[in-house]
Amino acid sequence: MITPASLALTADGTPWSASFDDVYHSTEGGLPQAQHVFLGRNGLPHAWQGRHQFTILETGFGLGLSFLATWHAWRNDPQRCTRLHFISTELHPFTRADLTTLHMHWPELALLASELQNAWPPLTPGFHHLLLNGGRVTLTLLLGDALETLPQLVGKADAIYLDGFAPQKNPQLWSAALLANVTQHAAPGATLASWCVAGDVRKTLISLGWTVQKQQGFARKRHMLTARLGEGTTRISKQSTASALSPPTAIVIGAGIAGCSMTEALSRRGWHVTLIDQHAAPAQEASGNPAGLLHPLLARDDNLAARFSRAAYLYTLRLLHRLDANSNFWRECGILQLAEDEADATAQQRTCAALNFPADYVSWIDQAAASAHAGAPVGAGGWYFPHAAWVKPQAFCQALLTAAETKTTVDYRFDATATRIHSHAGQWHVEDADGTCIASADHLILANASAANTLVPDLTLTLRAIRGQLTYLPSETLTPLNTALCGTGYLIQPDQAPIVLGASFVEDVKNTALRISEHQDNLARLQALLPNLTLHFDPAQLDGRVSFRSASHDRLPLVGTLPAPSFRPSLTLSGLPRQAGLHAMLGFGARGLTWAPMAAEVIAAQLNNECLPLEQSVLKMLDPARYQLRKVRTEKPA
Repeated sequence: MITPASLALTADGTPWSASFDDVYHSTEGGLPQAQHVFLGRNGLPHAWQGRHQFTILETGFGLGLSFLATWHAWRNDPQRCTRLHFISTELHPFTRADLTTLHMHWPELALLASELQNAWPPLTPGFHHLLLNGGRVTLTLLLGDALETLPQLVGKADAIYLDGFAPQKNPQLWSAALLANVTQHAAPGATLASWCVAGDVRKTLISLGWTVQKQQGFARKRHMLTARLGEGTTRISKQSTASALSPPTAIVIGAGIAGCSMTEALSRRGWHVTLIDQHAAPAQEASGNPAGLLHPLLARDDNLAARFSRAAYLYTLRLLHRLDANSNFWRECGILQLAEDEADATAQQRTCAALNFPADYVSWIDQAAASAHAGAPVGAGGWYFPHAAWVKPQAFCQALLTAAETKTTVDYRFDATATRIHSHAGQWHVEDADGTCIASADHLILANASAANTLVPDLTLTLRAIRGQLTYLPSETLTPLNTALCGTGYLIQPDQAPIVLGASFVEDVKNTALRISEHQDNLARLQALLPNLTLHFDPAQLDGRVSFRSASHDRLPLVGTLPAPSFRPSLTLSGLPRQAGLHAMLGFGARGLTWAPMAAEVIAAQLNNECLPLEQSVLKMLDPARYQLRKVRTEKPA
């Protein structure tokens, strides 16, 4: 759990931490301190000028003042880098309401502060990836103990803001272990600045390879610290430089939620994308359903799957707000996940008690409270996600593609069936059944569900097609509810669309014909959700839709670069050779709406040489080479 900071001020109005008995910034002013210490002594804005992207790592987010000062300087610099990445750790973050109060002291930052406040996440542990300034500025918050969160970060920073309460107040944040972790995430030639000049800190940094100097401090503090890692200058990667001259290229196969999310994420970074789909328009398979639910998974031990689900859910929710602020194709209606029986209700209560998440993320409510939230008697109590939503997937896909088109050119290849892929001279080529080349590019991302099995037959992707039948009811059949419902099934009442009941889950051949038996099952699921409802439907007369989800054996998606079909034995994922330029975004099952946008952000960040938006342990869980690794570990030596 995360314990929020308490809003408190000293007599002169300086923000103060009761947890650490220390002020958040100098009494002479937080903004000038951030500008002098962290920006000025890291050589900003000059250091990012002419760069395609620039990454900053900070060890204490606090009020967010150093971030806002950096963002403000970046916006006002006509020679700024194209993309700014800011990663920051925080053990005790402020609530959104307290941040809003604190930021009022700096009216010159009001516009940026408001955008940050609107994107501020529920205070839950782990990584929170925020897109700001039209996606050109990313803020990745690592909420929790920095000694636990920093080792989970994948990537390098060009500048370090070494911040935090005084060493005597918060020694862990200045410990040798923390400084070693910071150094591991510093690029060659990275710079560092800190107001702290403690001897132990300087000695540790020197031992880790930093060239350290004392500089003129801020206000009444005589000295501050600057450092550079190694002897070189701050790096400019070849990829970053080249991308500003000639955009890198990628092919995405599949134009459902996964493929459209991938197209948007790459286009936002300036990539040229070719999107291929066998249908005449996007979102014609499972993403063609009239509505779906966006909500996370919970686990009492907050396992890796639950952490991924939380990060993905919150990211997708923010993305929807950015793409469709007026909620034309989605509704943040809240979702009740009702317990299936008494044992499940007890387990749900215990999970909420163990996690102690804030109520703006999830709470457990009893049957009476759940009925009051829903506006009708429901079958049980359950988890209540107040910001969860229903979404119209086809419109979501179109919004993603529209957003992509505003950033760069997207080439569409609809009515084109990819039957063969191969690599030659550093390029991936996609061919149709006649052997005609549909497209060629530097990278190829498979987002075409279980059809990917036929394109990489030498790999064991273990993708299964799972049939799901929806049942449609006329909108006037039920009194409108205040929330969507799920449990043994789900009930969605989207605007200007039929009521949607779902869904069957049958491993089957691809038979898209409606089945009366599955309509009957969906009606039984509705009865469990709303037991007082009297049903007068003839299943044989009901309409619906059948689509096929793609699921892996462990029901987790495959996200990342694919392994080589022939591989040397290795006991680690990093040791398995990969197929350079070939990536998977597959196996989302029934959770594509929730999971796919974050998965796309992961792959786009990997390809663009950025710090990754998920924890390293979560990324390993999603790695498409995990099945090859399990095979190596279980095979007996010859």
